[in-house]
Amino acid sequence: MSQKNRIVAVLGPTNTGKTHYAIERMLGHRSGVIGLPLRLLAREVYDKIVALRGPSVVALVTGEERIVPDRTKYWVCTVESMPEGIGCDFLAVDEIQLCADPDRGHIFTDRLLSSRGLHETLFMGAETMRTAIASLVPSVEFVHRDRFSDLTYTGQKKISRMPGRSAIVSFSVDNVYGIAELLRRQKGGAAVVMGALSPRTRNAQVEMYQNGDVEYLVATDAIGMGLNLDVNHVAFSALQKFDGNRMRPLMPNELAQIAGRAGRHMNSGTFGVTGEAGTLSEDVVEAITENRFIPVKKLFWRNSRLQFGTTKALISSLEKHTENEWLTRVRESEDLGALKSLVEDAEIQARASDGGSVRLLWDVCQIPDFRSISNSEHSDLLGTIYNYLHEKGQIPQEWLAQQINRIDKSTGDIDALSKRLAYIRTWTYVSQRKDWLEDQSHWRDETRAVEDRLSDALHVALTQRFVDRRTSILMRRLKQKESLVADVNKDGEVTVEEQFVGRLEGFQFKQDNSASPDEAKTLRTASLQALGPEFHLRAERMYNAPDTEIDYTEQGGLMWGASAVGKLVSGPDALKPQVKAFVDNEAGTEVAEKVTRRLQHFIDRKIAVLFEPLLNLQRDDSLTGIARGFGFQMVENLGVVDRSDVGDDVKALDQDARSVLRKHGVRFGQFTIFMPLLLKPAPTRLRLVLWALASGLQEFPESPPPGLVTVPTDANAPLGYHLKSGYRAAGMRAIRVDMAERLADMLRNQDTREGFEANSDMLSITGMTLEQFADLMQGLGYRAVKSERIKVKAIVEMKAEVTSECLVGDVSVIEAETEIIIEPEAIVEPVVNDALPKADVVEEPAEMEVFYKFAWGARRPDRTAEGGQKNSKSRSKPQNSTSGKRQGKKDISGEKNAKSFQARPPKNEKPIDPNNPFAAALMGFNKK
Repeated sequence: MSQKNRIVAVLGPTNTGKTHYAIERMLGHRSGVIGLPLRLLAREVYDKIVALRGPSVVALVTGEERIVPDRTKYWVCTVESMPEGIGCDFLAVDEIQLCADPDRGHIFTDRLLSSRGLHETLFMGAETMRTAIASLVPSVEFVHRDRFSDLTYTGQKKISRMPGRSAIVSFSVDNVYGIAELLRRQKGGAAVVMGALSPRTRNAQVEMYQNGDVEYLVATDAIGMGLNLDVNHVAFSALQKFDGNRMRPLMPNELAQIAGRAGRHMNSGTFGVTGEAGTLSEDVVEAITENRFIPVKKLFWRNSRLQFGTTKALISSLEKHTENEWLTRVRESEDLGALKSLVEDAEIQARASDGGSVRLLWDVCQIPDFRSISNSEHSDLLGTIYNYLHEKGQIPQEWLAQQINRIDKSTGDIDALSKRLAYIRTWTYVSQRKDWLEDQSHWRDETRAVEDRLSDALHVALTQRFVDRRTSILMRRLKQKESLVADVNKDGEVTVEEQFVGRLEGFQFKQDNSASPDEAKTLRTASLQALGPEFHLRAERMYNAPDTEIDYTEQGGLMWGASAVGKLVSGPDALKPQVKAFVDNEAGTEVAEKVTRRLQHFIDRKIAVLFEPLLNLQRDDSLTGIARGFGFQMVENLGVVDRSDVGDDVKALDQDARSVLRKHGVRFGQFTIFMPLLLKPAPTRLRLVLWALASGLQEFPESPPPGLVTVPTDANAPLGYHLKSGYRAAGMRAIRVDMAERLADMLRNQDTREGFEANSDMLSITGMTLEQFADLMQGLGYRAVKSERIKVKAIVEMKAEVTSECLVGDVSVIEAETEIIIEPEAIVEPVVNDALPKADVVEEPAEMEVFYKFAWGARRPDRTAEGGQKNSKSRSKPQNSTSGKRQGKKDISGEKNAKSFQARPPKNEKPIDPNNPFAAALMGFNKK
């Protein structure tokens, strides 16, 4: 055979460099075409040739993608899309053993029999095709290529023990997803590769695996078709597959095609089984490792010389048989089934009445069923497209835009995105057909853009579901023993190697709780290893921070900014609390000690500033004897003490001792002895915290809102709470201790024995209603007697005629309305003067008003709101109370029952001045 018509069959197992050899041979010619079994592989080869020759001379043609530069020299295609009749110097077909595939075999067989390059033709595939090629292709040369590396069987392995850089193969989408999910939980995730993925999605997934973001790949048998991956081990999770008609076991040569992906160039590979797959027999293992398989005996074939006169003639030519012993007619293919279904439609049958219409119908029938919904739905779609093309010559742009817009949605789960991606492939295929669309380049770009968007969204969805990127990266870094780089942003979010791992709250690392138990250990190990320098940096920054950046909470917590860094614990006395720092053990003792020292300095200075008067009292050496003991009690009680609790000690103090104590700001009140400066909000807030610590409370009560004179009492508050918060509990409300003393000063001027009524000043300083004030007074030890009296409202309308001689001016009517509140004793009958005109008097029922009289109750003030403290022997009472026995048992009102009233004797009426210009009108009262 001459060099100009050389036909070569390069045969051998996987990893022999057959595809690489074909690319080298093609680039040695001026032009060439290479047909590949998958569009994924076609894209991979296209990218390689573009890198060598540039994009201006390389074309990519698949069913759904068409890139054809004007100066194209080299065509990279799927086998179905290989151009015919272009007269290329070189032609190659890869994976020629697919001639025996029941679905696509007839296309590969047609290329084997009829496709030739002008100077060189190359067929690459398995050694099983040697005899068939030799019989069907005269003068063919054979080149055998051996595998570059060894392939070894390792038997059964659990997925949890699967080594890195492994590919786990399954034959159903559900199983692929299930295995990928398991790997995410146990190993950090896996990339997913399936034939149904778009090239863009597949490349993104493979890149994620190739660059080491994940150590595992879960795939279908699509990886067996020449995809070059850095796989060291291939594990079969199943040994059966559904071939479109039934479940069948995989043949040894099919297993070898997939297992051969293990090992790259000179690197040896291994294969085995996992999951529910049974172990391989010794014969099968030997066949795979030694590359010895049963030769192919039959190739699938379909007549390529079609008759387009009528639909019947077309179908007949497609079903033609062959006499060649090597060829067998392919089973009814998808496109032939669609044709038979469409010709049953009367309208389509009528349209397909000439050769051109029949050829158009056959072109439409070759649109693949990417959607895989049902044969009838696919046929309906093809019928609609054919009717548009036959009637209008093109597919309406409005209708096509509507179909595409319904698919162009990048939201949803993996299944929804995969379904939309399959749908857009139909319109991508349609947009590649010449003369089917008015603006083919626009729709080609539009469908490509939609597919790209869906592909990117599917890649993101697959990654989010099946890849825990951070765990994968951290495991790899730890395994490589590299120093990890941690970063903490202003919100405390911690990233290690740019992966979010948790939050650093002060000096405690809060791990991201979304990690599974399998991932948590790796996550924490990597995080704390990387955070070591950050802990020391933070400790140094906090130690030099001003006190304004540190604060305490009402529950005794210590805050640095927004982070909890410690808490207060009880110390040797109330004014000397200790600090417990919140620091992770992994941060080290040096960091913990530095944080503890800084917090102790803060709280000591805070107490020194806010309790300065109390500390001065404690340090005053001039206080001796009883005065010193009393000062100790003030310090012990944090500057506020109930007088009844220290009544005997107060009595024992002489005036000199009291004078010294007053110089320190101690005020001796009737109810409370306190230091006014310590009643301010800041000391009060700290006093409650220190008191709660010293009392051993589990839950600290909060301080009342500042500025309030009274607050509601809390029956559930711990014993002594109200007093330590600066209030005195009295009834339903507690009054601030300084305001209680102001009220006591007012009460000294009242007759507390016979009883008195509250005046406006008393109500004003307390801000209470009369009812609330009465309850307060009872809480302070007073008796309150509630009574009623008449509130008189008299409306008098007088009509009088006043002569001009008596009045200056013309006054025709005088109307007067007055409201008078009269004591019962002051009610008198009006004097009627018959000389004046009678006035109309409107009588209304008497309105009653409530009033209280208060008297000292001769009992200790109510302190039940303080938690039921025990009564002290000493009693306090107003200083102006009169000693002696009570006279009788009358009520404060003077009677046993305060409901009866008696008017006082009538007062002498002042005579009316006759010179008064209103005398005539006033005299009218006397006539009534």
